[in-house]
Amino acid sequence: MAVHRIVIAGGGFGGVYTALELEKLLTNQRDVEVTLISHDNFFLFTPMLHEVAASDLDLTTIVNPIRKMLRKVNFIAGDIQSIDLENRKLTVLHGLDRHEHTQEFDQIVLSLGCTTNFFGNAGLEENAITMKSLEDAVNLRNRMIAILEEADTECGEKVRRPLLTIVTAGGGFAGVETLASINDFLRDSLKFYRNIKESDLRIVLIHPGDVILPELGPELGAYTQRKLQERGIEVLTKTRVTGYDGHVITLNNGSSIESRTLIWTAGTTPHMLLNTLPCKTEKGRVVVNARMEVEAQPGVWALGDCAVVPDLTTGKFCPPTAQHALRQARTLAQNIVAYWRGGKMKQFRFKTIGQLASIGHRTGVARVFGINFSGFVAWWMWRTIYLSKLPRFEKKLRVALDWTLDLFFSKDLVQFVDFGRQGTKHIQRLQTSKSLDRENVAQAG
Repeated sequence: MAVHRIVIAGGGFGGVYTALELEKLLTNQRDVEVTLISHDNFFLFTPMLHEVAASDLDLTTIVNPIRKMLRKVNFIAGDIQSIDLENRKLTVLHGLDRHEHTQEFDQIVLSLGCTTNFFGNAGLEENAITMKSLEDAVNLRNRMIAILEEADTECGEKVRRPLLTIVTAGGGFAGVETLASINDFLRDSLKFYRNIKESDLRIVLIHPGDVILPELGPELGAYTQRKLQERGIEVLTKTRVTGYDGHVITLNNGSSIESRTLIWTAGTTPHMLLNTLPCKTEKGRVVVNARMEVEAQPGVWALGDCAVVPDLTTGKFCPPTAQHALRQARTLAQNIVAYWRGGKMKQFRFKTIGQLASIGHRTGVARVFGINFSGFVAWWMWRTIYLSKLPRFEKKLRVALDWTLDLFFSKDLVQFVDFGRQGTKHIQRLQTSKSLDRENVAQAG
């Protein structure tokens, strides 16, 4: 009996939820095999990533082991190196020795996600901190604590100002939520550092548009901007970062900011592997029809933020959000089964329910069914909705407990051991910056 092989490339919202839906639809089917391939062996709930960076949640609470989520789907933890659509196979590097594995398929789902886009700006890739992965969140948390520890010492007095100047580029959801949480974390932690005054902190948000959070409209964007400024955050609109050497951030208006920390959330680009495929693309994203089929490539599908999916409710394209990826996954799984069995396929049709953002200090903004919410109510909605979307009861309970304990206890200042290339790179740069600053002070004296 020939086995029909379905491969899902990518373990983000689109990929994992397509696998979950296929698992339901193909229960007890022995003539089909579903395989999910992902770089990580866990599913990351990215909407809560900034809460890990700000020590609101433990890092294990927002990740779910893929093998616990998917009991009947095969799983390979590895990096996809190439995809051959003509011969229906792909290669994966995996294992401790990074050996090459060939995986054949009859159908493939492209859900490779996006990576950070630095737009060619000088020094950003080498020196800026990103916020796309669990590693990024832990490294940012470690860095904030390392900065506080250094700035509190006698020898750190001369470099205290640039150390305590934290800048975020990008006024979208990721930038605003990250900086708002970090601002709360730093200011709440100052009582444990005797030599640092609140006036020593300088927190800056840089955004190229007229108002931050443009996805929520000008009214909520202006409200958010006002709230952030009330909490001591400088908001620079109509401004872009053009370069960063690890010491000085240069801006498009000719000014500069001396800082040792630039958090870059100002852009993403689709996975570079998509450019190697014989598929029509738009700005690097694979173009599909309303059934999420890649034209002229039978059995090849794409969804999520690596695909351009028509939005039949607006006549435009679906925004690259988790909200849409979840719904796309359900429709796509049904179409995959219909393609295999020769059934009728469905078009994806979904109207955005709403968007929410947490902006720190138990405050939020939300636009749900066209109605604007702000303040504590919006923050409560943010927590309630995202808690309900978090996979598995175990993780829901852990997050709820962490949030409850956060009401009674201060944030944890334990510095985790850095892992990964980026964490090592930024700690080394911080050490180099301190050495150079001391040399400059000595020469000036």
